[in-house]
Amino acid sequence: MKNNLSAYITAITLFVAPAIPSQLLAQQPRYKLVDMGTFGGPQGYLSEESQILNNQGTVAGFLDTSTTDPNFPNFSNCFNPDCFFSHAFQWQHGVLTDLGALPGGGTSLVSWISDNGLIAGLSENGVTDPLTGTAEGRAVLWSNGTIINLGALPGGNESYTNAVNSAGQLIGASSNDIPDPFSLYGWGTETRAVLWRNGTMQDLGTLGGPDAAALNLNERGQISGYSYTNSTPNSSTGVPTAEPFLWERGEMKSLGGLGGTYGYTIALNNSGQAAGISNLVGDLAFHPFLWSNGTLTDLGTFGGTMGNPNYMNDAGEVVGQANYPGDVIHHAFLWKDGVLRDLGTLDKCSTAYGINSKDQVVGASGDCGIGVHAFLWEKGKMMDLTKLIPPGVELVEAIGINDRGEIACEGRITGPSGADSGAITGVQHAFLLIPESGENTQTTTGATQDSSPSTGTAPLSREPGGRRRYQIPGPGTGPTN
Repeated sequence: MKNNLSAYITAITLFVAPAIPSQLLAQQPRYKLVDMGTFGGPQGYLSEESQILNNQGTVAGFLDTSTTDPNFPNFSNCFNPDCFFSHAFQWQHGVLTDLGALPGGGTSLVSWISDNGLIAGLSENGVTDPLTGTAEGRAVLWSNGTIINLGALPGGNESYTNAVNSAGQLIGASSNDIPDPFSLYGWGTETRAVLWRNGTMQDLGTLGGPDAAALNLNERGQISGYSYTNSTPNSSTGVPTAEPFLWERGEMKSLGGLGGTYGYTIALNNSGQAAGISNLVGDLAFHPFLWSNGTLTDLGTFGGTMGNPNYMNDAGEVVGQANYPGDVIHHAFLWKDGVLRDLGTLDKCSTAYGINSKDQVVGASGDCGIGVHAFLWEKGKMMDLTKLIPPGVELVEAIGINDRGEIACEGRITGPSGADSGAITGVQHAFLLIPESGENTQTTTGATQDSSPSTGTAPLSREPGGRRRYQIPGPGTGPTN
């Protein structure tokens, strides 16, 4: 498949606005901005609650092509909110690569990139799922320019990866052929937690109910997720009781909960600590939790009934958002050393999406869903990243930050950007911010790679992870920025 890439990357050197007093200039980080552009369509995307930027500075996400989904204008059946097909991409060392899709498939997306550059995701395969009436999605791995179809369990029509580690292990979920009215991903049949390794798919089992999903994976091969414990729906949620689990050495064990009937993990670090969310007694409130060495800790809120973790580093420091009394206002939090810290806000509300090993936190802040701005928080101070870039781009969400201080963001092209990129005013793009004083700070115009990804079903190599299509049902809908 030959790729026709109509957009290219624009690299822009960013300077602090002259209005900032000179005594503050040295305190403000300066970045170079790389616009990922698109593959001919209007928008670009990054997955939340995922590793989409590794410590080598490689970014992975998905960009619109120029082809509209045949379901247009029935947006509810389209894969993307704008009803354009999109392709997974990799940006590395100034080169943007279209990773393509499975033969016959229109859209592919990225869910995780490993530390050594393996990319996990999903691709349509050109087949309509007879149970859902929508395009089938299959779990895929991209390795060295090759897209590998990981398949599904016997009789299943759907599968999805959530993460991949440097050993080439992948985890996620697959449907099977057993009807299930409470299918976790709405597939119509049982959803099963699965592990792909050495070219083989393994069903990890459940905690007693029909369904489970593997959501998180670390470099040690530990897996976390959630599972039904029975088949009887609760009146408070309408679905069976679900509990978070940790799977290791062939055994799945429950991590417990905070008294309610629904919980799941959101992050798992290389120390074996898991962060997640759980209902409280009565299922009217949900809190973030941290599980560590057999102990489940309620991280609490700022007085409201809801809180949500989004990411965790290897030191067990958790970031997310927590409500204030009344559940109208929420602020970004950092949980560290047993203390839930309010990171403040640029307006009324804020949410933290990522943290690195240096306690730099990124996220978004605004008027609780209106006027969202990407932020960087460090050393007790929250900074609006949009104010550090020239006119023409509004950064709306900072989703990930690596240990080099590079930041992956989504933003809007709002006007002249300093280059004739042909971008459509007001549309969303994916961006990478590179610190001026850090590594890999050369200012060059990135080149797109016109590649023809090959396909295969070869075993995975043993030598050498929002925004998910399938929304996880849970204790409620978290607040917006």
